[in-house]
Amino acid sequence: MATIALDATYTVDPEPSGIAVYSRRLIESLAEVATPHHFMLSYRLSRIRQRRRFLRPSSKLQAGGPTFSVHLCQQPLTFWLPWQAELFHSLAQRPPAFRFRKEIVTVFDIFPITGENYSTPEFRRKFSLLLREAVMRAACVITLSEYTARQLAQHCNVAAERIKVIPAGVDLPPETLSRDERLRRREHVVGKGHAMLLSVGVIQTRKNTLNALRALLLLPEKYKLVLAGGGDGYGHEAVYEFIRSARLESRVIPLGYVSEECLSVLYEAATVFLFPSFEEGFGIPVLEAMAHGVPVVTSNTSSLPEVGGTAALYVNPHDPSDIAEKIVRATEDNDLRSKMITEGSARAREFTWGRAAEQTCRVYNEVLGEA
Repeated sequence: MATIALDATYTVDPEPSGIAVYSRRLIESLAEVATPHHFMLSYRLSRIRQRRRFLRPSSKLQAGGPTFSVHLCQQPLTFWLPWQAELFHSLAQRPPAFRFRKEIVTVFDIFPITGENYSTPEFRRKFSLLLREAVMRAACVITLSEYTARQLAQHCNVAAERIKVIPAGVDLPPETLSRDERLRRREHVVGKGHAMLLSVGVIQTRKNTLNALRALLLLPEKYKLVLAGGGDGYGHEAVYEFIRSARLESRVIPLGYVSEECLSVLYEAATVFLFPSFEEGFGIPVLEAMAHGVPVVTSNTSSLPEVGGTAALYVNPHDPSDIAEKIVRATEDNDLRSKMITEGSARAREFTWGRAAEQTCRVYNEVLGEA
């Protein structure tokens, strides 16, 4: 039995996505793993007052399983923490404030290092330094995809034996709606007779929203694009300017951040899920869409083919005509559409949070020398 500190800072995000979703679901799933370890949920001072937004692991504790406690982790106030935990797991690809005896970091992507067009120079400088320090200090680096593992080896000189690839999971909906109910919900969102393209993610350059809009211009008027995601990111100004200049206001519905419940409704209503991102370390929305029985059109780059397998249609994200063509195929070709829905549903079931938690626990044991 060991005491393992987990960086739980992002679990209390009021609008969880990406790292926050990973942190929450991994910790909740660790509570269901048969392990005697004690987990210290560590929060920075700015977040610890919101910790009551995330207490669900306590409801899943089992006799003989792990235990949990909540701690402040703030330099220099809690300088004693490294003596209370044998291992620290950073869930935010940054190093902890203190040096622990052994450290692990989960790296989701390294676009601050590799992507000059996806963020500001200041962001790249700051987060590249944090990322490099975190992987340098870590006894083991966890990535969600083989793609990110290769990127780490190439750009950060991380030896292959120090990297463990553990894919994220996806939550399956308790039930999927009938065709008629899906159609009713679709009509409520985009109007009668329209096809609904759904894209999930922050509006920014890296998500390739501009080329999604350019593809929309090549499609018949019946196609509408719904953008769901938390806020506006780097490059969002160009997206809104394109919508105005191309007079797409009636065909594009930007919703901003939506709740988990609302997002589930949108997935069920969608005709096609469109995710033409330039760079992804994993791509949980691809699996979420598949779990809801929606055909997926996504990029043939980065980790996305690794996540979607044979269940998705892949596009050149730099080619709007290719994006438009694949959208039409996924919408109009009924045999292909049926095949994509069936294979997508099966694909999503391969990725579980329980398996991710069990594999993560095995990494803990290996690093602690208990394997």
